[in-house]
Amino acid sequence: MAETNYFSSGSGDASDEQATWIDWQGSTSIEMVPGLQIQALTSANVMVSFVHLEPHTEAAVHWHDEEQISIVIDGELEFEVGGVTRTLRRGDAVLIPSNVPHGARTGSSPCFELDVFNPPRRALLDALGIDVGAGEPADDR
Repeated sequence: MAETNYFSSGSGDASDEQATWIDWQGSTSIEMVPGLQIQALTSANVMVSFVHLEPHTEAAVHWHDEEQISIVIDGELEFEVGGVTRTLRRGDAVLIPSNVPHGARTGSSPCFELDVFNPPRRALLDALGIDVGAGEPADDR
């Protein structure tokens, strides 16, 4: 196996900044539309959203400035991205560029998926009442 620099040190000095540890049982969850619950973890640069969709739930076609990666953890989800529709199942993912129209819906079973946004999704920050500030991680979310 070839050597890799994956675990090599960064270009600057090591930081003594503290990690933020999350207890998901106590974290804030919001219902964006009936049947679609989101819990988010965010820093100034990236956001991860844990998304639970009940059967027959739809996230209407929309677009936003932030890039998005969606990964199905359990169940299946029909995704429409830029006019192309595909069914994603456990382990499948889609990379959605900035401002490309997209939406998703579940069929007869629930789905659990992760959405990753760069930069953090502004509308979701607003809905959750999160202010990440200048490089400060959000509190327990």
